[in-house]
Order: sequence, then C-alpha cells, then structure tokens
Amino acid sequence: MLKIALIGCTGSIGRQTADVVRRYPDRFCFSALACANAGEALFALCREFSPRSALCAQGDFVPPAGTRRLAVQDAAALFEDCDVALIAAGGFAGLRYTLLAARAGVRIALANKESLVCGGELVLRELARTGAQLVPVDSEHSAIFQCLAFRRDAAFDRLVLTASGGPFLHLSQEELRRVTAADALKHPTWKMGAKITVDSATLLNKGYEVIEAHHLYGAPFEKIGAVVHPESIVHSLVYFADGAALAQLGYPDMRVPIQLALTYPERLPCEEPLDLAALGRLTFLPFPAEKFPCYGLAIAAGKAGGTLPTVLNAAAEEAVHAFLAGRITFPAIAQTIEGALGAFAREEADCFERLAETDSRTRAYARKSLYGTSAS
Repeated sequence: MLKIALIGCTGSIGRQTADVVRRYPDRFCFSALACANAGEALFALCREFSPRSALCAQGDFVPPAGTRRLAVQDAAALFEDCDVALIAAGGFAGLRYTLLAARAGVRIALANKESLVCGGELVLRELARTGAQLVPVDSEHSAIFQCLAFRRDAAFDRLVLTASGGPFLHLSQEELRRVTAADALKHPTWKMGAKITVDSATLLNKGYEVIEAHHLYGAPFEKIGAVVHPESIVHSLVYFADGAALAQLGYPDMRVPIQLALTYPERLPCEEPLDLAALGRLTFLPFPAEKFPCYGLAIAAGKAGGTLPTVLNAAAEEAVHAFLAGRITFPAIAQTIEGALGAFAREEADCFERLAETDSRTRAYARKSLYGTSAS
C-alpha cells in the first residue's frame, strides 16, 4: 500500500489523483491531504479517504474524527508518514511544500511547475543533500522521463516540448486585444485549472516547462525547444546524437502521468489505448514565440536565473488574476511581466526566505502597476 501525501488535493490535479486512488484502493491510500482554502471539499475528501492528517492553509476547517488537523506552521508533519509526496498546489505556494518534502527525504511526484521555475536551485540542492527522488507529473516532463528510461541523468542531444498552441494560435494581434477570460479558458485539448489554462493561452506555460527541463535534466537552454502540436497526442520528444528521436504518445488525460509517477517503473491499466488509425494524422507547426511574448520573457528570466524567475512568476500570477477578473486585456499580461522584470535586479536565490521576499515585493509592484495600489 503506497501512502500518499497530496498537497493541493482540491485542485484539478488533486481531484484526478483522487480518481487514481479510487481506481486502485488496494494499491494507494492518502496519509495526508492539504489545500489552500477549500475547507468543505477537504472535509469531504477526509471523510472518504480517512487520512492521518489534513491541513487547510486558510479559513476554518475541522476535520472528521480520526484525522488530525495541522496548522500551517506544522506543515512538515504532512510528510512524516508517507511514501510519496504529490505536490499539486498551485503557484509559488507549492515551493514551500516541495522543499519540506525534499527535507523529509520522501519521493516527490511534482506537479507544481513553480517549484522548479522559482526555486529550482534550492530544490536540487535539497534533493542532493537528502537523497530524495523527484519524479515529474507534468505530461511533457513525464514524457521525457519515459523516453529517457526513467532516468533524469540519461544522455540526450535535444529535448522538444510539444504545445497545443492554445485557443488563440491563429488570431491576429488585433484580435488578441479583444479576447476575454472566457475565451482563454476554452482550451482545445486539456481540462485544467484557470491559471494554467490562461498560461497555456499566453504560452507562458511552455516557457515554464523549458525552465523545468533545464533543472530536471541538466539541459542547457539551447538544447531545449518547443513545437506546436494541436492534437496533444505526442507529449514531448527526445533527440539523440545519432539523429534518432523517441516520443511518448497518448490521449490528453493527466491521470496517466499521475498514476505513472506513483507506480513507475510498473504500469497499470489506466485510460483508453491510443487508436492511431482513428486519429488519422498528427500535425506539427513552428512555435510562434514572436506572437506570444510571455514565452520569450520566461526564457530570458530562466537564463538569468537567481531571483528573476520568481519575479516572472509573481508578476504573471497577479496579471492573470487581473485578466480573469476582466480588469486588463490579454496582451497586458505580457506587459505586466515585462515591466516587473525590468524593475527588479537579479539577486542570488540562496534561500527560500529571499525568494519569498522577492515574490511579495513583486506582487506589490505588479498590483500597483495594475490597479494603482498595492492591494488587489
């Protein structure tokens, strides 16, 4: 029985992880559940799965009998009795949990991009110190991990991430100025949370994944690329020195990489097998980096390193929040990020506290830029 500490249990990845556990109740159980503020949903999950511990970071929450309530300052206790920590919390907040899990020495199934985007140097340092193992859950990085025979240190020549292109791939710049949040949330192939869906529309998400690949596989940025693949069937490719390439294919369903992160190298039945004849064809197009500036901003911040990826992410989170609220236009997301990156000097990412301070200062700057005040 694999004991899972699920951080971000009420979000999209968390709900799909619960589906995997329901499918194999003889193989998996939850030792701990945590969420940001969805107390009622957390209570229902505790009633269903009877974890030893539960944490709701904000708001009132009283767990059912048999589950102890943890305070935020006691979050390290989430990882006391688990075999794997699945980090699915959204945004910068996930980094703290990833570091706590790494310090506990447990295997980490990582679905929180910001842990490596903002704190990749810190996370890798902690993994090296404790010997904790990190397994990617993102479909793109799960694909690369599989193509490298489940080895993050395997040799390769080049990594190519695939992108659906989002809902605005074929729109003009003038049309992009008129799109709404409702338009952006209509992702053509994946069902995800609101923030990551907008990040997919701006292609910022693909920039994040390039930074992740840099940290996960020790890849120089010049050996990481992206290509548009509208069908979202090929999840990523790995090229080798002899010119050969390996790809991982499957229908767009996050339960597959979630389950694999828990069971690898063993594979269990999960979702419908791929029917290539029914698909008919697979399409690949050049990546439109010039049309979607968020991607280039992410690459520049990733190459600069230090605290600048944290500046990138904090400004992006605030800008996307404003866009979803209907307060700014779609192009203003990139403008907000660019302004923040120009306003903050690079500092060394030498500790979590420095990154947390950078995150806080950047958010205040972005809110003032967006609303004329430091409050959202």
